[in-house]
Amino acid sequence: MTEWWNGLTTLNQVFYGAAVFFGGLFVWQMIAAFIGLGGGEGELDGADAGEADMDAGDADADFDGDADEPDAAETTASFTLISIRSLITFFTMFSVAGALLLDNGRSIPSAMTFSTMWGLVGMFVIAGLIYLLRKLTATGTMDLGTAVGTPGTVYLDIPRDGWGEVRVMVSGVVSYIKARTVDGKPLKSGTPVAVVRRLGTRLEVQPSKFEE
Repeated sequence: MTEWWNGLTTLNQVFYGAAVFFGGLFVWQMIAAFIGLGGGEGELDGADAGEADMDAGDADADFDGDADEPDAAETTASFTLISIRSLITFFTMFSVAGALLLDNGRSIPSAMTFSTMWGLVGMFVIAGLIYLLRKLTATGTMDLGTAVGTPGTVYLDIPRDGWGEVRVMVSGVVSYIKARTVDGKPLKSGTPVAVVRRLGTRLEVQPSKFEE
């Protein structure tokens, strides 16, 4: 093993080291996603994070507990290519492919080119899977009332006096729902929260000390 490692070029050692590092992160992210711990992933393109506030009448409707039918804008998942999970996938595929290609005698330019291609393919695949999972969640029959009093995690930053997105269990299914804070204070992605009440097809939350 030592002889094999010492026989590698410095660049190939870097590729293998990166492959182990990002590969570990990739496996952890996938396990977390399937067992319901991966709610801290932040979207890097800011999609929906800066959504304009709803009119007071719209936001405060349905406090009596009768859920409205979600509109298309709120139940259709958006395709987001750039996210923490997809970036981890890119660097995992890039470093693994680069290490193997250099091991097989490919030139550095060739290895870099094909590694980048593999990384991009991985990004699109993971982004597509996340999109499909969120779409399935969004289109399912959900009773937001079941989320009240349960823990969750901020998925997209909640701006001051604005709306973000939280990851909570709704009717036994991990769901991503628009939400605001009770006091209007901002919350960063990954912050543990508790659902206080339902606002029509959205939720109102507050910071919590316990994790999901």
